This record gives sequence, structure tokens and C-alpha cells, in this order.
Amino acid sequence: MKQPWIHNAKTDGWFILSPPFIILLIIFLFQQQIQNLEKDYSFYTWLFLIVFVDVAHVYSTLFKTYFIKEEIQNRKLLYWGIPAVSWSIGLLLYQLGSLTFWSVLALIAVFHFIRQQYGFMRIYARLEPNNWSKKIDTLAIYSATIYPMLYWFRTPRAFTWFVENEFSWMQKLPDYIPYITILYCLILLFWTLKTGYSFFVLQKINIPKTALIIGTYLSWYFGIVYFNNDVVFTFLNVISHGIPYIALVYIREIKHKEIPSFHQFSIFKSAFGILLFIMVIMGFAFFEELLWEILVWNEHFSLHLDLSERWLQIVVPLLVVPQLTHYLLDGFIWRKPKKVK
Repeated sequence: MKQPWIHNAKTDGWFILSPPFIILLIIFLFQQQIQNLEKDYSFYTWLFLIVFVDVAHVYSTLFKTYFIKEEIQNRKLLYWGIPAVSWSIGLLLYQLGSLTFWSVLALIAVFHFIRQQYGFMRIYARLEPNNWSKKIDTLAIYSATIYPMLYWFRTPRAFTWFVENEFSWMQKLPDYIPYITILYCLILLFWTLKTGYSFFVLQKINIPKTALIIGTYLSWYFGIVYFNNDVVFTFLNVISHGIPYIALVYIREIKHKEIPSFHQFSIFKSAFGILLFIMVIMGFAFFEELLWEILVWNEHFSLHLDLSERWLQIVVPLLVVPQLTHYLLDGFIWRKPKKVK
């Protein structure tokens, strides 16, 4: 069968599908060294994973949205309204308490991460009919992501999404772990049988879609459930989410566009352009995190300001605007326009 690559087998394989497999292999081969990273190289771990991958992937969205003049003109309400709504939501939530603010933001982030995996699955299944097989794939991708999070909510972990105790209120719920574990195993078994039947009997296999689902199962299960380690979770969570997203933006918004809407995008098409693209998003990411360090966290740099709680109620929601805007915009910018009849 024709394989529905986004770009080609090599590019998709290295930058979209392989990250969870590669990182998991590294984790199993170098468990001790990785577990020592947090105490020995915490600054460099933070700089590479959080700043240059996680935060940078947020700013790669600029090449699909705010850097395109025509896009802004056509959807002004969306692109100016969502940042305003993001700041308003942040201001309101922070008034309810810092923990409430970060807990709600963490839940929105989790939803965003889950939906990204579903979105990639839909892209790779775009040539397939809407039948029972696609419905099973949907069940599989959601079980691969939702089960580990539900496990985390009820089982204290040695890592956080944003801050300590952000999911602590979930631990008051009845113990549902045994029931969802059974359901998780059944869905995984059913999907495996379905995929095996398609491969061995029908002699059809959607390679990228299958690799994506397997990679999602592995990265989310081992990153959250199997290992209980902050660095392991961060490696799997950040790399498996950030690198594929950056690759998707570059492939679809720069590489594949014959006549870019924003004419300066043409400079990013060359080999040097790829490096320039990465430098741009890393630059934005570093500047944002520098502001966080100086104004709020005070963890990695000696230069910092001691803001009062009153100022933090304004500054923290403002600094969160790029991230929350990214989460909310993602629900709109990747939708296919409806065909006009």
C-alpha cells in the first residue's frame, strides 16, 4: 500500500517517528548516567530540553501563524483574541491561587500533548477510509496517552508537569487504577490483533501510523508509569513531543510551500535556512526563559528581581501567554478547511 509520509520515509522516520524509540533505547542503555544528570548537569539538562526543545517548539508555531501577514489579516479575531483571552484566563486563575493557576495550566498542557498524538495519527491515516479500523486506532492513541496520565493522577510521581502538588487534588478520587489498567490492556491487545491481522492476512500495513502508535505507547508508559524519574520523564516527554512538532511545522510551512505566504520564508529552505530556523525559535525560547528566570523562578541565573506577590499576579499570567496561546491556537490552525459544495 502507498505509505502516507508527511515528507518522506527518511525525514519522517528520523524527526517524527523515531524520537521516542531512540530516547527509550538511550534510557535503557544509560539509566545510571541519566539519573545522575539531574544533580550533576541540571543547568545543561534544563537548557537543552526545556529551553531549546520544549519552549522552542512553542515558537515554531510563529511560522504558521504570526509570521504570515495574510494569515493574520484573514483571522484577526483569532490571532489577537486568543492571546488576550489567554492573559485574561491567567489573571483570573492566579487570583484563585498559584496552585490553582498551575494545576489548570497543567491540565490544558496534558490535553494539548494528547491531542498532538491524535493529530499525527490522523495525518498518517488520511488516506484510509473512516471504518472500524480507524476507530480502533483512535481508541489506541487515546488509551496510550490517557491511561498514563490517569495513573499519574492517582499515584504520586517523582516528577511534575509544572509545580509540586499540581495533581494532588486528583488523589482524593476513588482508586480506579485496577479498572483502567484492565481496559488499557484490552485496547492494546485488540489493536495489536487488528494490526497483526491487517499485516499478515490482508498484507497491508501503514508503517508511519503504526510506528507512531507504538512509539506513543512506549514513550508515555515508560516515561510516566514504568520509570519514576524526573529526568527520564522529561527526556521522553519533551523530545517525543517537541522535535516532531518542530519538524511538522518546518516541513509543511516552509519546505513544502512552493510560494510561501511570507516571502522571507524562502531563506529558510536551504541547508543554512534549517539552521537559521532553529536559531530563530531557540532565540525566542531563550529570551522567554530568561524573563522567567529573572522575574519568577530565580533558579539558573544569579541576576533576578524579587517581585511582590501583587506584581507576580500580573507578570506570571503575562509570561504564560505564549505557551497558553500555543495550546489554544493548536486547536484551530491544523484543521482542514471545509470543502465548499
